[in-house]
Formats: sequence, structure tokens, C-alpha cells
Amino acid sequence: MALFRRNAKAVTPLDGVDLVLADLDGVVYKGAAAIDHAVESLNGLGESVRVGYITNNASRTDASVASHLTELGLRVKPSDVVTSPQAAVRLLAQHVPPGAKILVVGGDGLVDEVQKGGFTVTRSADDEPAAVIQGFAPEVGWTQLAEASFALQGRSESERPWVATNTDWTIPVARGIAPGNGTLVSAVHTAIGRLPLVAGKPEVAIFEEAVSRFGAKNPLFIGDRLDTDILGANRAGIDSVLVLTGIDRAKQLIAADANSRPTYILEDLRGLTEEYPTTAFSKDGSTATVGDATVRIAGNDVEIVAEGSSELNLLRAACAVIWNSGRAIYGLEVPERLYS
Repeated sequence: MALFRRNAKAVTPLDGVDLVLADLDGVVYKGAAAIDHAVESLNGLGESVRVGYITNNASRTDASVASHLTELGLRVKPSDVVTSPQAAVRLLAQHVPPGAKILVVGGDGLVDEVQKGGFTVTRSADDEPAAVIQGFAPEVGWTQLAEASFALQGRSESERPWVATNTDWTIPVARGIAPGNGTLVSAVHTAIGRLPLVAGKPEVAIFEEAVSRFGAKNPLFIGDRLDTDILGANRAGIDSVLVLTGIDRAKQLIAADANSRPTYILEDLRGLTEEYPTTAFSKDGSTATVGDATVRIAGNDVEIVAEGSSELNLLRAACAVIWNSGRAIYGLEVPERLYS
């Protein structure tokens, strides 16, 4: 996957795309409120290309997510929403027989999908469940985590599978950044010494579910996190957008490893329909220019040659030259101006 186009005709990120998949937290909304320009941008896209929504949040059903998005002003049906519980139940079905009893650690969204999958729900390890499935919900606490630990301890993966909807360490909410499902999964892992099978981003199951459902051949995924959204899209072979409205910003982008680099970097979703600038490299690859912004690497120093008129293009140029160098970020001196 090309990270930047060299000396190519300028295009928009949507050229040739037949499906746009948007993450929710940090892309469409933070907490209950829509992010600036998200609703109008996505509604506009929906007039010419299929738009779907993909989320690792396991606490709500696809219908409740669609209802929330509709309240924000988006035109969305439940079938447009792909959730990590849906992917997790499909993964679960590969490891346990139909109708099996499943210990659910999570909220109504996860319970609903487990039941729709034809399984029986229990909340107690004493019921000898065939497997444990775990997802985030604000009400999950010690009691549910302990039940998962009791059910899994002393059992191997083949004896009693453990499926996690996702392992996001954090989740953006209206008041700031809060612990995500990864912290809850880690608590169970610490108690039992096992790792779960994971359905959500950055694993590919949730992307495969989305692409299959919408019949896409050339999808584009929009996310705000490198370690889940962009890594997952890259693993699934899908072009990606990192939008700077959520978790990861300039500092994380500049330091992104080769597996977590997006195809496009946008300030907000308006950039989807705007011409995306090409990147010009010097012959030796030590200098990158995007628009009128230029950044180079001289020895161990990353230097701003020209700030240009766009902070976004300056960031794109910095990412391009650093990523193109193949060098680890800790071996370079990066001016604070590029990531502050």
C-alpha cells in the first residue's frame, strides 16, 4: 500500500472508492456530540458512495448506534453499522457448537448479538459455559471480570475459548480519555495467564465482516487511532484515512511504525472531497515537499526548510520524509514545532 503518491496526478481520497467505512468514536462523535463537519461531510458522501460505520464499541446494539447517529443528523440504518460484537459472535461460532451456553461479560449490545447468533447467555461461571465473550460496557466491574476469570482459569483455549470484541486501551468520551476494553481484558488476562481471540480492530475479522456485508471491492476506512484503526485497515489491505479529530495527532503520526501508517492524513472529514496534495522527494529521498511545505533529514536532525502556508501539509511532509527514511524515530532529533 502506497503511503504517499510520488509525482502522480492529484486526486481526492475518494477517487475509485466504492465504500467509505467510518469509525465512530473520535471520527463522527466524542461522547454524545458530533464532531465538527462530520455529519454534513458523511451525508454528502452518501449521495454518491455507500457509507458504512464500523465500531469497536461493544456496549450498544447496531440499532442503538444507528439511532444515535440519526439523532446527530446522519442518514443511517442499523444494517449500515458493523459492530465488534457482530464480528466476535461470528468468530465465536467457529469455536463452539450452535446453541452453546456463553458467559457474557459486557452490555446489552453484546448480549443482543450473542442471542441473535443462536447462543444461550449466562452471567455465571457456575453454569459451566462453553466459552466466554467479553466486551466493553460502562457498568462492567469486578464482579463480571471475576466470573470470566473463574470460568477460564485452568482451561485451555480449546477447552473453553475466550473471545474479546476488541482490546482498545482507551475510549474518547465527552470529558476526556477513559479506559477502554483493553484494560478490562488485561485484568482477566492477569488473573488467568491467557490471551483472548480478538474480533475487533486491529484484527481483520471486523473489516472482513464489513467488506463482505457491503460487497465492496475498493473500500476506504476512516479512523482516528493508529494502533487499532490504521493498523487494522493495513492488515486487511484497505486504504485508510487518519483524521486528526480523535486520539492520535501529529506526535503519534510522526512516530508511527511501518504497519500503522495511513494512506491519507486529514484535518477533518471535509478533506475527503478535497484535492489531496502529492509528495515530492529529492533524488536522495532526504527531503520531502508537500504543497509549499518542505522538511528534510540532515544527519540525525529533522529540519523544517519551509513551513509553508498549511500546518497540515507541514505535518504531511514531516511524516513523508521520516517514514521514507526507514529510520526509527528515537534515532532522530525532531523539532517540537512539528508535533506540538
